[in-house]
Formats: sequence, C-alpha cells, structure tokens
Amino acid sequence: VTKCSGEGIYFAAKSGRMCAESIVERSAAGTRMVNDRDLYDYINKFDAKYGPTYFVLDALQKLFYTSDAARESFVDLCEERYVQQVTFDSYLYKTVQGNNPVGDVQLLGKTLSSLWKNNTSKPEPMRELA
Repeated sequence: VTKCSGEGIYFAAKSGRMCAESIVERSAAGTRMVNDRDLYDYINKFDAKYGPTYFVLDALQKLFYTSDAARESFVDLCEERYVQQVTFDSYLYKTVQGNNPVGDVQLLGKTLSSLWKNNTSKPEPMRELA
C-alpha cells in the first residue's frame, strides 16, 4: 500500500505480474529452476519503475500528516489547479507526474509559504453549522 494515498491493489497486481514475467524469463520458459537471486531482477525493475512514486508519497505523508498546521497547508495546496492536475495524472498513470519545472518551483514556494503561515499564526476558529 502506498503511503499518503493508501492505494495498493494496482501495485499489488502489477508487482505479481512483473514477478511472474521475471520468473518465466529467468527459468528459460520453465526449463530451469529459479532461485532467490533470479528474483532480484524483478525487484530492481519494480523499484526502478515505482520507487520514485513511493518516495514522493512517503515524503508527502511525512511533511503534511504530522500536525494540524501541516494538514491545513495540504488543504490550502489542494485548491491549486496545478496540484489537482498533477494528482489526477499521477493517479491515472500510476507514476509521479509533474514535468513542469516552473510549476514545481511555484508549488514549492506556495508550500513553504503555506507551511509558514499555518505554523506561525493562530488557527481560525471553527465554523458553526447553521
């Protein structure tokens, strides 16, 4: 299960398929017995393909899920169109998207600004339900 998003079914299925493909390849289509060393090929391929996704989601969890102020900053950033587009594309393609250095730098600035604001100011009062 990926951190931050809680998604896991796709990655479990993809991992199983990649492992099976590696076993077929390493066993020479079933003519030789594979061992644990043969599975390093699968592990390395999976890590190369999905490792960055797990790294980014772990970093997001560590940054934004540690305090109420950090969670408020996360909510602030979710209002940004760029964040919504990157999030949608990342879920759709199952890898970290972005590929817009200017947008990424602007997002970094907004992230730092929001974290500063929410960690140094008094929280707004709870709204009352009508």
